[in-house]
Amino acid sequence: MFAQYGAKEAAVRSVAKAISIGRLRIIAGLAVAAMTLGNCAPPTTPLAGADPADPAAKVAGVGYKSTVGPYTRMRPTVPTSWRQRNGRAAPTSPSGQ
Repeated sequence: MFAQYGAKEAAVRSVAKAISIGRLRIIAGLAVAAMTLGNCAPPTTPLAGADPADPAAKVAGVGYKSTVGPYTRMRPTVPTSWRQRNGRAAPTSPSGQ
């Protein structure tokens, strides 16, 4: 009984070995073909703008702009009447009336 199992295992192992060797050859052939065809590819397209590695490339000037420059204090103030507030916020008339 055990001899039959041993014979079946040997037969299956030899078939599996042949299949795996065949697959390995196919994969190796595809890898060699890919590397060969990869060397035949055209060069990459040039950059759209100036080459960033070129030290002589013209670039925009660098300026400083403060992030807190337009800051105005918003502390609480003494309440005023709505007439005074409207008078300050209203546009001035061209005739001065």
